[in-house]
Amino acid sequence: MSLLRKAALYIHTLRYLRLTQIWGRVVFRLSHPVPDLREAPTQREFDGSWQKPAARCPSMLGPSRFRFLNMEYELDDTDNWNSSVIPKLWIYNLHYFDDLNAVDAAKRSEWHRLQIDRWVLENPPGCGAGWEPYPISLRIVNWIKWSLAGNSLNEKTGRSLAIQARYLSSKLEWHLRGNHLLVNAKALVFAGCFFSGLEADEWLACGMRILEREIPEQILPDGGHFERSPMYHALVYEDMLDLANLAAAYPVGFVSWQLSVSTWSTQIERMGRWLAVMCHPDGEIAFFNDTAIGIASAPNELFRYARQLGQVVPSLDEQVVWLKDSGYIRIERQDAVLLVDIAPLGPDYLPAHAHADTLSYELSVFGQRVIVNSGTSRYGLGPEREFERGTAAHSTLEINGQNSSEVWGGFRVARRAYPFAVAVQENADCVTIDAAHNGYQRLHGSPVHRRRWVFGSRRLDVYDWVDGHFTTAVSRVHLHPVILLEKTGTGGRVHWGARSLRWQVDGADVAMEPLAWHPEFGVSQKSESLAMRLHEGTTQASSRFSLDWD
Repeated sequence: MSLLRKAALYIHTLRYLRLTQIWGRVVFRLSHPVPDLREAPTQREFDGSWQKPAARCPSMLGPSRFRFLNMEYELDDTDNWNSSVIPKLWIYNLHYFDDLNAVDAAKRSEWHRLQIDRWVLENPPGCGAGWEPYPISLRIVNWIKWSLAGNSLNEKTGRSLAIQARYLSSKLEWHLRGNHLLVNAKALVFAGCFFSGLEADEWLACGMRILEREIPEQILPDGGHFERSPMYHALVYEDMLDLANLAAAYPVGFVSWQLSVSTWSTQIERMGRWLAVMCHPDGEIAFFNDTAIGIASAPNELFRYARQLGQVVPSLDEQVVWLKDSGYIRIERQDAVLLVDIAPLGPDYLPAHAHADTLSYELSVFGQRVIVNSGTSRYGLGPEREFERGTAAHSTLEINGQNSSEVWGGFRVARRAYPFAVAVQENADCVTIDAAHNGYQRLHGSPVHRRRWVFGSRRLDVYDWVDGHFTTAVSRVHLHPVILLEKTGTGGRVHWGARSLRWQVDGADVAMEPLAWHPEFGVSQKSESLAMRLHEGTTQASSRFSLDWD
């Protein structure tokens, strides 16, 4: 990448940031708090009821063997807590301690106890990945949830928990904001309730003040998390459920915060509905922006948790659900479900988990995912991460080989696409969605991508138009790995098992391309896609992709 190109990316990225983020990054990098090693405050008297939280799949395979991100390693050496050989995201997961509250956690309680003791011994305060704010936040909550489930924390562990809370309170992630700041606040609230006294009350107050400000901003009126990632939405939904659970467990601790706590049920109900809307018939989330299965608890497990807490889990009775604040549409007609992305990438100051997927869509027929986006298999830097965030990895249209939004650097976005001219029309025979975006207007010729979905009872038509001059325009339809693709001219069939669907392309040359689908981190499954190349150089090009099922 040339210096001029890199400078332009930085300029177009930084101009969206808030001053608090820029200043906060400077403060965060310069801040090196000295861990406060005083004894822990007295534990608060438990005066309510604690419900079993949502449980993820186990990640602890033995006393010192772990499986995260579909990779297994043995923690056979003290240095492995901060290994430079093992992927950094795997190391972070090691420090989270999610297994303490996973499925059948009670059967591994002795392993857990030994692992907690080992962490305290081998991770001196303030040193290593485990003392970064995000891992501290998740670990504080997991240790306290484990204790509330009936496991006692010894004196050394309790003291470490207090040291971690003190350290976190001086290293809050104001420079990142979003879900990171939310989990920082959640951890302080958990610590503030678990312990008693003036210091604990200060943690609780600090966390609640952040939540009072962040929840109304981060949870949109339609219930969606403002980063527009179904995976992160599920994580934040679980955060809200945990907070509601904690408030029931320590009602006396929340006496001063009843007004705020009273709003949580409404937020949780809206978030549950949003999550249900963004799921396929297979019960798992759609792949828009950074999303993969297995990072957050499964939706059905979250819904179980919500019901156990007495929270409302709405049913989906509508044929068409338009999440106007988030920018997604779900249509269910007989045997098919269509999910459409007409969303902004996220808040302008926080596009870290955004993909260049504007006007992409996913489709399930007869309960099977047929048309997909490629998913997310990794974080960090590198060509795989760049491709998975790029437009070509999604079921949408790419112009001049460029991304619709300038995703770069693993978690950055420079110029980005904004949808406009969105309209939804329902009638007895079909539902029609129209939308456009301006992401390509930065290119020579200022092309604009317009798309129309016409969804009938047994048919989907997707029309693409490009207004303005372009060199190449390719509309892609990515297929789920189980779908077999047959092509004859500009049409053919897709099938799986005994099911068979007809497809047809008009107005474009069509070719089959290999692809990979990434349902989970560390997983890549071979799949196929249709690439429809619109006629080059025209100023008003159009194509149509049709799919019929019996």
